[in-house]
Amino acid sequence: MEISTQEETKAHLLATSDEFRDLHTRHQEYDRRLTELEAMSHLSDEEQMEEVRLKKLKLHIKDQMTDLLHRETVHAN
Repeated sequence: MEISTQEETKAHLLATSDEFRDLHTRHQEYDRRLTELEAMSHLSDEEQMEEVRLKKLKLHIKDQMTDLLHRETVHAN
């Protein structure tokens, strides 16, 4: 898939799909928190566990978003 087509599909899903919009929002929230954690010079054990958990959740959400993008692309063709 071309990048512009992928971006157009993403924009379409953000505008029309509550599920995709929710996933996108959660992905951004996890990314912001991970950025905060990565900026810290030292993480407590709890913060380290949170970092690992957020990375896993973020990846899972990314996979779900990619699946929705793929399904939308197949459906559109």
